[in-house]
Amino acid sequence: MEKKYIALLLINLALIFGFGSVFLLNLNYEFIIYVGVIIFFLFLVALSIQKVSYTYAALVGLTVWSALHLAGGGVVVGDGRLYDVMLIKLSSNYPIFRYDQFVHMWGFAASTLVAFSLLRKIISFPMDFSIPLNIVLIMAGLLEFLVDLAVPESGVGGYLNTSLDLCADLIGAILGMVYINFRYLGAKASFT
Repeated sequence: MEKKYIALLLINLALIFGFGSVFLLNLNYEFIIYVGVIIFFLFLVALSIQKVSYTYAALVGLTVWSALHLAGGGVVVGDGRLYDVMLIKLSSNYPIFRYDQFVHMWGFAASTLVAFSLLRKIISFPMDFSIPLNIVLIMAGLLEFLVDLAVPESGVGGYLNTSLDLCADLIGAILGMVYINFRYLGAKASFT
């Protein structure tokens, strides 16, 4: 395994152990489950890394997403969690732009990069901007709605929060697609 992948693995293991310990001590069952989900996907990537041409950006994006997500539930700010912090107040009627929405944007940009990694062996390169490919990758990056359908009692904050999360997910997936088009789909694209 390459050193850059070992470094990402060690970072993920440190995050899992550090935040997992905090969540266990605080009996934070919601985030203990998230640690389990991160372990599952880390294991899945490790098993498939020899067969799937993951971009390094996708793997870094997933690692940063794990860190941001775990910090959101594990770092206390005032009387709440980091997830509840308003980064920039963009609306007087809706809780926009919170740390939670930033994490969603980042995460679904990373998910779109993973979807691209999974599909790029069957895509012909170089290729011009392809609307169908962009739509497929953006939709593949949007998983939130499926999670909400599968686990309706997930405690993610009700209709307004889920709606804002979905908007952030879409923005993140589009940003991921813009990055993919810029970095990988041009005629002079590099596949590292």
